[in-house]
Amino acid sequence: MKIVRKLKTGADGTIGPRIVPWKVMVVDDEPDVLRLTSLNLRGFVFGDRPIELLEASSAEEAKQLLSEHDDIALALVDVVMESDDAGLKLVEYIRKDLRNTMIRLVIRTGQPGVAPERYVIDHYDIDDYKDKTELTAQRLYTTVRNALKGFHDLQTIELNRVGLSRILQVTPDLYNLQRNKLEDYFQGVLMQLIGICKLGKSGLISTIDGLVATVDGEDVRIRAGAGDFDTANGGEQRRQEIVRLCSQAVISHELPDRLRNGAMVVPLQVGGKVLGFVYLEVGDKLSASDRELIQIMANQCAAALDNFRLHHSLEESYDEAIDMLGHVAEFKDSATGTHIRRIQAYTERLALALGATPADALAYGKASRLHDVGKVGIPDHILRKPGPLDAEEFAQMQRHTLIGDAVLKRSPSLAMARLVARSHHEKWNGKGYPDGLKGEAIPFVARLVAVVDVFDALVSARPYKGPWQKSEALEQIRRGSGVHFEPAIAEAFLALIDKGAVDDLIESAIQSSVSSDTDHAIAASLGH
Repeated sequence: MKIVRKLKTGADGTIGPRIVPWKVMVVDDEPDVLRLTSLNLRGFVFGDRPIELLEASSAEEAKQLLSEHDDIALALVDVVMESDDAGLKLVEYIRKDLRNTMIRLVIRTGQPGVAPERYVIDHYDIDDYKDKTELTAQRLYTTVRNALKGFHDLQTIELNRVGLSRILQVTPDLYNLQRNKLEDYFQGVLMQLIGICKLGKSGLISTIDGLVATVDGEDVRIRAGAGDFDTANGGEQRRQEIVRLCSQAVISHELPDRLRNGAMVVPLQVGGKVLGFVYLEVGDKLSASDRELIQIMANQCAAALDNFRLHHSLEESYDEAIDMLGHVAEFKDSATGTHIRRIQAYTERLALALGATPADALAYGKASRLHDVGKVGIPDHILRKPGPLDAEEFAQMQRHTLIGDAVLKRSPSLAMARLVARSHHEKWNGKGYPDGLKGEAIPFVARLVAVVDVFDALVSARPYKGPWQKSEALEQIRRGSGVHFEPAIAEAFLALIDKGAVDDLIESAIQSSVSSDTDHAIAASLGH
């Protein structure tokens, strides 16, 4: 779909684009110079924008204006005012104290002997030096125009730099579970598009309005905004009206009359499906190459959105598979339902305490939910037996690790859960099952689950025992450190308990009314 663009004369009542003037500050203690400058620049226009003169008769007055206007494009500064070097000190204040490198600074002096041109140019960060006697109306026009062009170009470059930086920063994380990254990505894209429109940072603030929106069924969501569409600027009613009109435009391929002159709607489209749109209000006419570049950016934006949705659809399917299999295990042995949910929470918190990233901790927690999924293959009379298992029954129970492994190996996306299901009964000293793995040969996630699984089983009521006291369970974890459990993991878990970081989970286990948890493998191993 081509860019939809609207350029009307306004004779039909359509709203024209907002025109915001360039701000030019004139700093001079001679009233005649201020008046003459104003007269010579009357009617000045650059880039279809007029200028707004801000006058100051001293460096101190100029500082006040700078504090009130952070978008001054050019300052014409006299040298000798309240002191012989007041103008030069003002230049230093702007560059060093305010750290404003964008504003263009032109020194004007009627006493070049006080501030020699070469010395000033070599020692002060200025853009031009003019003797007042040579500043005729034509030369003043040339000086101001060149300075505004320089300001305009610098801000366009800066906006593109910032926009590209945001895109590059966000892109590696775009497919993480953190969906808020998508907003950052779109904001970067919008800044890049505004840069293409040659409107710079001041354009982002005051001379251009724009937004990026996504469409999902009947839900249209604004992802990024600038100018009037920045959420910080209010105007929610207008934003919603623009969203409605643009939604119509990308369907009908025609722009409604109520959009402003120069309005542009760029559909975000993949395979004939509209995923959203970019809306820009551009006062300047764009070249064919500019429009083509905007369309390319929009296509990339649409592709990123499509990939993002596909990725999260797969992740949602993974989460649904985890939940479904978890429910299967709960259905087979209802006593383990709340136990499974606590194991997930314990595992996540323990992983974070050991330095895992939030994303990794979340993955470990999800995988832990399926640690006992293999119990679907264990006969009910063993799972629900209200007493100790004999040797043959215990051998049968041990098979749940291999059954879980066999069930989960069919899906590569469940690889981590498969490790947990097979290895969560391995022991640090190598005397666990089913493989007799020892030390760090045991998968890290299985080492995490081994600790929290035992602890939760101990403090919970089971058909074959009542709940242990918290102090008794803690002592069991201490005794198991270096034997059953990795010492560093056991120590980190005990520290979590000592800080009260899992009190809610312990209380949940104590208060639970479950009548049985058939993990007799744990009980049996603890009894030997």
